Amino acid sequence: MHSSNKAQPFFFFLKTMLTNIAHYFPIADPTLIFFVVMLIVLFAPIIMGKLRIPHIIGMVLAGVLIGQYGLNILERDDSFELFGKVGLYYIMFLASLEMDMEGFKKNLSRVTVFGLMTCLFPMLMTYAACHLLLDFGHGTSLLLGCMMASNTLIAYPIVSRFGLQRKPSVTLSVGGTMVSLLVALIILAVLVASINGATGWLFWLWLAVKFCFYCAAMFYLIPRLTRWFLRRYSDAVMQFIFVMTILFMSATLSEAVGLEGIFGAFFAGMILNRFIPHVSPLMNRIEFIGNAIFIPYFLIGVGMLIDVSLLFHGDHVLWIVIVIALFGTLGKALAAYVSSLSFHLPWSSGHMMFGLTSAHAAGAIAMVMVGLHLEEVPGQKLVNGDVLNGVVIMILVTCIVSSLVTDRAAEKIILRDKDMPQEGQQTDDERILIPVKYPEYANSLVNLAVLMRNGRLNRGLVGLNVVYDDADMRKNQEAGMRLLEQVTQYAAGSDVRMQTQVRVAANIANGIKHAFKEFRASEIIIGMHMHKEVSTKFWGEFHQSLFNGLNRQIIMARLNQPLATIRLIQVAVPSRAQFEPGFYRWLERLARLAENLECKTRFHGRSDTLEYLREFVQNRHPNVRAEYSDMEHWNELPKLATTIADDHLFVVVTARKGTVSYKTAMERLPEEVTKFFNGKNMMIIFPDQFGDSMDSMTFAQPQHTEEVSAYDIIRKWIQKKIKH
Repeated sequence: MHSSNKAQPFFFFLKTMLTNIAHYFPIADPTLIFFVVMLIVLFAPIIMGKLRIPHIIGMVLAGVLIGQYGLNILERDDSFELFGKVGLYYIMFLASLEMDMEGFKKNLSRVTVFGLMTCLFPMLMTYAACHLLLDFGHGTSLLLGCMMASNTLIAYPIVSRFGLQRKPSVTLSVGGTMVSLLVALIILAVLVASINGATGWLFWLWLAVKFCFYCAAMFYLIPRLTRWFLRRYSDAVMQFIFVMTILFMSATLSEAVGLEGIFGAFFAGMILNRFIPHVSPLMNRIEFIGNAIFIPYFLIGVGMLIDVSLLFHGDHVLWIVIVIALFGTLGKALAAYVSSLSFHLPWSSGHMMFGLTSAHAAGAIAMVMVGLHLEEVPGQKLVNGDVLNGVVIMILVTCIVSSLVTDRAAEKIILRDKDMPQEGQQTDDERILIPVKYPEYANSLVNLAVLMRNGRLNRGLVGLNVVYDDADMRKNQEAGMRLLEQVTQYAAGSDVRMQTQVRVAANIANGIKHAFKEFRASEIIIGMHMHKEVSTKFWGEFHQSLFNGLNRQIIMARLNQPLATIRLIQVAVPSRAQFEPGFYRWLERLARLAENLECKTRFHGRSDTLEYLREFVQNRHPNVRAEYSDMEHWNELPKLATTIADDHLFVVVTARKGTVSYKTAMERLPEEVTKFFNGKNMMIIFPDQFGDSMDSMTFAQPQHTEEVSAYDIIRKWIQKKIKH
């Protein structure tokens, strides 16, 4: 009783404090609203990266949390209406701006057939299911049908990583996406016009005339205006403003003729597509502004409209998700496999077409937002809270399905076509970049590069020192220059030229990546992280950002003794390594190293991979004394620890996530190296992969990647508790 009396003041204080805090919510001040939104944009990718959830979904979930139906932190003021409208148009504009128009033109007949099938099959199946099973009206059913007819290429970055962009199945998927979205938007425009009171054949005839006139006018005016402007004005800001002007002019005129503004935004992107190259600075600015401000604002605003409590009022929302996701996805699958059979494509191509076209994100959100403002009958919205919640959950489900199917299909296509790199490729572009920071390791890294380089090409090395842009910048620059002078003299002792640069950057990884581009380097040799006082993480402060953000070969080395004293090189090679584009590059480097050191090399891998290794070594480097040992599973890596002596060099050939030779067991590499190979001479090689992550940042696929997922943390915590 006494303790209860003591607790009463505490609970009274807590209640008073919460009441006082609640008094300040929802936040209505525009400055604070913008501040909170920027915090969400900053931290949502980090949290979603831990949870392995697409970031586009993370923004919507953040909106749910802070909105009036969640914690009621923010008020959905006019800024969400303004930025949300811009973001809605921006999503559709970017979707068409990033389309491969050339691929579409070259395969016009096939693309058109597949586009119509992947549009009409899911549209009709979803419409029928919603009308018959969910008892929705014709308008709502047709809107959901249009939503499932379109798709977003959320899994396209997976295709880029595997280097399959030019495969027929991918070309058909990209072109079909454009056709299906265009048809769905036209049907949506007709639906909106009919709901707004359009009746009679004269109206539809007039609408068709206005639509044709609008399309013809845009096709005539926009290219001429764009050529005229871009030829005369090169100012970056003016070019961006011009593109935005064209975007909103097209959207405004689209609404004026009775179509939705999102159709005009999509149409403007199609016309401007060939005037704005995908790798141009203008395209980079357009994507940057949209991904940083407008699209996140729009997605957060969508989330703020969602009433979470409806999820707990019966199972109606869950039933909506099941129906639209099931029948819409079945429609996409049916279209993909029927098309692949009709075009005499392999079954794995059908998997790829289904995987790429089954995700719904940008277009679905845009269409459901249109439905929020329409009434099928007075007082009854076309899209209610249940439908909105169901669509958001459906987007999450289809994005996961799309990513999994596409990833699996990409592996099957690579193994089916056996698209292996050629032995002679990637030899004449050799230019090794060596970032150095610590004087005690710098010479060893340069020595390693000298032993790996192709002497016949007689190309110099590139030494780099990156310093932070902080108060100690000048002092660190001078220290960096002294270090680079040291390595230059060391390289000169082997008659090797060295080009050097001290670079100032706010982020070390970005500094290295930009220097890599400027020097047109082919690969990086860098020291492994060994300074625990700087960072306790295995990869250190920036190594992971480096290999996630750069798809070229990176060799990380930890050399505890002079290379000349190495007696044996042991190499762990993953299965399917021969299918990676960088296979022969790292193999050539190791063979040169073994040849120059005159030491034995032992390869550990699966039998089929070892055959390629044996053939290459025998044909190209017959003087190398090579042995080959079977290692059927990557899980056997720790067993090699007992065979690694202090005068051995242990080399691990790993892979980046999403590549054909990547395995889940590779995620344990930091723990295994720390536990079993501590103190050993070691190299970790990340081979060349397809694509270039530096140029592929989009809102759906940002550069940021979390080292450890939340699920891994929970799994380790549970295992630890079980052991105790």
